Amino acid sequence: MHWTIAAPFFEESDLGKSQWLDDFVPGGQHSFTKIYRRKNVAHQSWHNRSSRNTPLAEWLTFWNQGGDAWHGADGGCITVFPQMANMVGLHKRLSSKNSAVVAWCFNVGALYPGIKQRLANFCLQGIDKFIVHSRRECETVSDWLKLPQSKFEFVPLQRAEIPVLASEDLDKPFVLSMGSANRDYPTFFKAVEKLKIRTVIVASQYALRGLNIPANVEVLSGLTPEQCHRLAQEARINVVPLVDHPTAAGQVTIIEAMRMSRPVIATRCIGSEDYIDHAANGLLVPAYSVDELAGAIDQLWSDEGLRTSLAREAGKYTRENLSDEAAGINLRRILDQFL
Repeated sequence: MHWTIAAPFFEESDLGKSQWLDDFVPGGQHSFTKIYRRKNVAHQSWHNRSSRNTPLAEWLTFWNQGGDAWHGADGGCITVFPQMANMVGLHKRLSSKNSAVVAWCFNVGALYPGIKQRLANFCLQGIDKFIVHSRRECETVSDWLKLPQSKFEFVPLQRAEIPVLASEDLDKPFVLSMGSANRDYPTFFKAVEKLKIRTVIVASQYALRGLNIPANVEVLSGLTPEQCHRLAQEARINVVPLVDHPTAAGQVTIIEAMRMSRPVIATRCIGSEDYIDHAANGLLVPAYSVDELAGAIDQLWSDEGLRTSLAREAGKYTRENLSDEAAGINLRRILDQFL
């Protein structure tokens, strides 16, 4: 079966060079064509945005790319990210064609009420399969969209191998926290202020708005992915503090740190519980507990043996289960349902 794939990161400037999961699908049952953006619209990093909302210009780009993918589909269409799923779904609703659509990486940031919910429901009625990256979202997102839960399936989020180019900074050790979506920085700040240890965070403006930043916390922004990876490798501990929210967040930060064999602490909630096995490949703490978070950081900060064990198991787990090759097998399993 032939599939077109529409992903925002397929850009004309990288024509023929972009790699995605289709390149790791085994066997010969499926073929693929990547659909590139017509125009290279500059994206602003999440770390620099003052708002989490998608700009209107990007929606227009999604609409055009989604239309190219939908009208070029002679078998099925795969979308990546919810914005693209909405646009391809809208094209399908306005078309007499009934090709299958698989919405991969359907990681909605929030379950908006009112007009946003109604628009999403209208656009996404024709999506045949939604792939989410936390088990509980099969229920929460299907309820929000008022669509059958049978249309939703959990597939672990994957990450390609990340080159390890740095080791822990032994001269000036620090705790690192990165990311913006659904982050619980108020609890995190109280925990590290209590411990008085050097702390670095990388986050967008909106995630820190109105917060009092302790003196021992350094805030960075505008970093490249490579710079973020180096920081994660240099940090003694990577911490992902999350709010207890109906939708998942933080998986990318968690998985990338684990992929680089770094010790991780995260809030136990949607977005972390499907990836961290507490005390085996990382540590999980209850939401909103300053004392529990401070205790976990203090324990890991002072126990080199535990850091080494968790880091080793995290690297092993992600290599075996969260690689591109593992995701390619999962993609084929999903697509085989439409043969």
